[in-house]
Amino acid sequence: MLKLASTIGAVDAGIVDKLKNAFNQKTGVSVEYVAAGSEKALQLAQSGQYDLVLVHAKQLEEKFIEQGFGTKRYDLMYNDFVILGSPHDPSGISISKNAASAFKQIAKKQAPFITRGDNSGTHIKELEIWNRAGITPVGAWHIISDYGSKSTTATLLDADSKQAYTIIDRSTYIPIKSKIKLQVLVEKDDLLLNYITLIPVNPAKFPQVNYNAAMKFIEWLQSKEAQIIIRDFGKKKYGEPLFFPNSPEGRKL
Repeated sequence: MLKLASTIGAVDAGIVDKLKNAFNQKTGVSVEYVAAGSEKALQLAQSGQYDLVLVHAKQLEEKFIEQGFGTKRYDLMYNDFVILGSPHDPSGISISKNAASAFKQIAKKQAPFITRGDNSGTHIKELEIWNRAGITPVGAWHIISDYGSKSTTATLLDADSKQAYTIIDRSTYIPIKSKIKLQVLVEKDDLLLNYITLIPVNPAKFPQVNYNAAMKFIEWLQSKEAQIIIRDFGKKKYGEPLFFPNSPEGRKL
């Protein structure tokens, strides 16, 4: 048994189930996981009750390793974030050159913006963009979703119900884009790239962790076989991929 603390978005998208089931069929090793925002997932792993984390918040990941809780970051996959808003685009961000300028416009107009507000990878990316824009978002227009710490999909639906701006990973948006009115208004900025990594929990700090199984899972996840699963995930159902392979083998595909 391998215990994984995973970011919510990857679970909501279905890729975690797809990969863990394929690994189980190949090796007989079962993977049990909990879904949480990246900060929460890393906090859970600091208890020594999990063997591996799957997260997307580089600064928190590096701190986790520096403090001795994890051993090393392993590249797995990536996608990107998109900034969504009403087709009417009251702040006019669709003509923005990048994410930071879009956020400046939203703040200037004080247009409703839904935030996860939970120190998840998505929230940390949002804060990075606000920082790049030189703005601290405060006011009634900057709304913390009631669903932020529970589900990326629920957060997006919350934003749609309010016709508010929000930032979300593309793998959350694609499966439900036909069911919502919000549209992608800003994308394809390097700042919006979303890298998802693996970190095994440090057995020197927690001798009880199943480090061998964690490394076996990482080795397989970084293999050509698993990276092809990642590359093709979502293509048949949605007509486009939800993630892109990013291990050394995956980059060769």
